[in-house]
Amino acid sequence: MLAPYRLMVVDDSAAIRGLLIRALESDPEVAVIASASNGKAALAVLERNDVEVVILDIEMPVMDGLTALPKLLAAKPEIKVIIASTLTRRGADISMRALAAGAADYLTKPGSLALNSADQFKRDLLAKVKVLAHAGRTAAALRLAPVAGARRRVAEPLPEAPPRRVIALRPMAREVPEAIAIGASTGGPQALFAVLGQLKNSVRQPIFITQHMPATFTTILAEHIARSSGYPTREAVDGEPVAAGRIYVAPGDFHMTIETVTPSSRVLRLSKDPPENFCRPSVDPMLRSLAQSYGSRVLAIMLTGMGRDGLAGSRALAQSGGTIIAQDEPTSIVWGMPGAVAMAGVCSAVLPLAEIAPLVEKLASRGAR
Repeated sequence: MLAPYRLMVVDDSAAIRGLLIRALESDPEVAVIASASNGKAALAVLERNDVEVVILDIEMPVMDGLTALPKLLAAKPEIKVIIASTLTRRGADISMRALAAGAADYLTKPGSLALNSADQFKRDLLAKVKVLAHAGRTAAALRLAPVAGARRRVAEPLPEAPPRRVIALRPMAREVPEAIAIGASTGGPQALFAVLGQLKNSVRQPIFITQHMPATFTTILAEHIARSSGYPTREAVDGEPVAAGRIYVAPGDFHMTIETVTPSSRVLRLSKDPPENFCRPSVDPMLRSLAQSYGSRVLAIMLTGMGRDGLAGSRALAQSGGTIIAQDEPTSIVWGMPGAVAMAGVCSAVLPLAEIAPLVEKLASRGAR
């Protein structure tokens, strides 16, 4: 049996700390081994405790969360930090800045009076903590796995390395894509900034993004993508014509799909259809609609994220002849969504994050050769 995941809770409110600790320790797989009331105290605690995941409040006295974040990561680079913020524009903006600075994920917390009864919040909290902690242990096992011929001391036990993945790849479509789609969840904002920032307005196809995020957060995400990429970027609007060289982000709580009006014109559609894979927006409706509208002339990219959202849509896209690229496991915060499509055999490439943009540029300008 695996040892419980080791956590630290950092919040200036003793009441919030207590509620978070009780919620977390309701699961036997989780152990809160330390807590702190500000970033400076958290750094001191980290020196004495082997922590895997930190839940970090933003606004605290002495040292706030944004100031503490890079110091925590410098002290222990492999640690996973979840930023806890409010569901406000200011909270969303600070969370996005924290994600760009290295936080693994964010959590929107209800008020202290509501936290006791916020069952969905507790479920989300535990799911994020356990997935990130497990991903950290898996990454450590991959790093420490013995190399053939290498020698090590018997006194240094290694975590059990995961079995080697066997991935079957499909041929890339020969046509130049007319549309680019990206799906992401946990760790997605950081990956989006990296890929789109590398492209730097070098492709002219419309780019459609579904990132698992609530309303307000997707608004801020679009603004940050515009700044990092140079592309005109906005949340999608129902009925808006699709234009070349623009990025469209699915708004929080709406599925985004693409509808063909004439052979040469398409519009965006937003819906409140039921969640898919427990998500709205969901990647699957976007990819299915792109397969119907563009056929084989779609290039889809599956970035880091929890769960399997995007798998069914990727299968539909593969059946229509489109091309799918997945982020690889070592560079993903969580290899759930990209891992699902990679292991299903529907991808044409599984790449480190830094290699995705160059391939997108090549395919978008010349097609596969």
